[in-house]
Amino acid sequence: MQRFFTIGLGLMLVFGMVNFSQAHFGIILPEKSMVMQEDKPELEVTLAFLHPFEQKGMNLVKPRRFGVQSGKSNTDLLNTLQETQVLGKQGWKGVYTIKKPGIYAFYFDPQPYWEPAEEKFIIHQTKTYVAALGGEEDWDQEVGLKAEIIPLTRPFGLYAGNVFRGVAKFKGKPAGGADVEVEYWNPGNKVTAPNEYFIMQKLKTDENGVFTFAAPKAGWWGFSVINEEKDSIRGPDGKKKKAEYGAVLWVQFTDMQVSK
Repeated sequence: MQRFFTIGLGLMLVFGMVNFSQAHFGIILPEKSMVMQEDKPELEVTLAFLHPFEQKGMNLVKPRRFGVQSGKSNTDLLNTLQETQVLGKQGWKGVYTIKKPGIYAFYFDPQPYWEPAEEKFIIHQTKTYVAALGGEEDWDQEVGLKAEIIPLTRPFGLYAGNVFRGVAKFKGKPAGGADVEVEYWNPGNKVTAPNEYFIMQKLKTDENGVFTFAAPKAGWWGFSVINEEKDSIRGPDGKKKKAEYGAVLWVQFTDMQVSK
């Protein structure tokens, strides 16, 4: 009996370690989340698909859509994308010129990614906000993605330790009781997790689709609210498979500067 218990425990640990590493994130990172008067007007934006805390890259084929919304204007930027390498894998970069004050919501809608281990497609509709030249209005604007997080806390000018709140929607309705996965963009692997449980933070939305999270460290944090749709897309065998829609939002937090 002890032998079977040991083998079973070993298998659980092995498969548990596999499950720990399954958190994929769409990522959209501008050079900065706030563009000031003294900054250059050209803003570079990087798109990728990866494991942000562990810094493990995955290939991202050219998205179906990439654009920016500011006020009532929604601009298609797909043709501006140039292929690049992000963590040694295929990613994309685009450059957008800021011409006037405002809040700019950059977003992309990827091609469905087939995950054979889970027998499903993964579609992370990913977004971030950039405040420019003193613009302050419409920081909670919706782009209209199928899966989307709308900020309830202003998504820029945040200190590390600030509480961030957002509401997740799926097909235009609040995603109540949905899983929220949170990861830190960890360039250079400078932050070490005490164990695998710390790599990804997890919480759930309330009945109104609202979640709350306090970022413990400065840097970029990604929020992904997961919903699944059955019999959504035909898989490699020709049969319809479920699709995981991640409403992903990236928000930057900054250390408070203290004068000496």
